[in-house]
Amino acid sequence: MNVNALNESIVAILAKKQELNGLDYNDARYDDMEEALHDLEDDFNEEYGDYLEDVLEDVHGKLKSDADILLPTAYLASTLDPEADLEHDEKEGVWVESDSFPGVEMRVVIVANPPRVLLILADQERVLWTAE
Repeated sequence: MNVNALNESIVAILAKKQELNGLDYNDARYDDMEEALHDLEDDFNEEYGDYLEDVLEDVHGKLKSDADILLPTAYLASTLDPEADLEHDEKEGVWVESDSFPGVEMRVVIVANPPRVLLILADQERVLWTAE
């Protein structure tokens, strides 16, 4: 696995998400930018989907979660600076249940620099996997 290429792909998607989030729905560029984002996500899932689905399967196993594993792009953060927003944004990543943490609200999110999977709990985050 080329970690640099994986990271560059994640960064490209997150940068496009930030750019899109900065536009109003009425902006003439919105639809084209949204389509470009979807193309980046499709390419990402095609290139890294199988690899990251295996990673996410291992993560779900560590958490003792029987939640469905979604496409890797569903887990991507929406910003390049996740530390600023992850703790307070309930929409980042994918919500999971865990037998290890019954009744605890948690989300699994993929971030960049370096590519890694984080577990976001109400008052903390834990790195569950880092690309090597």
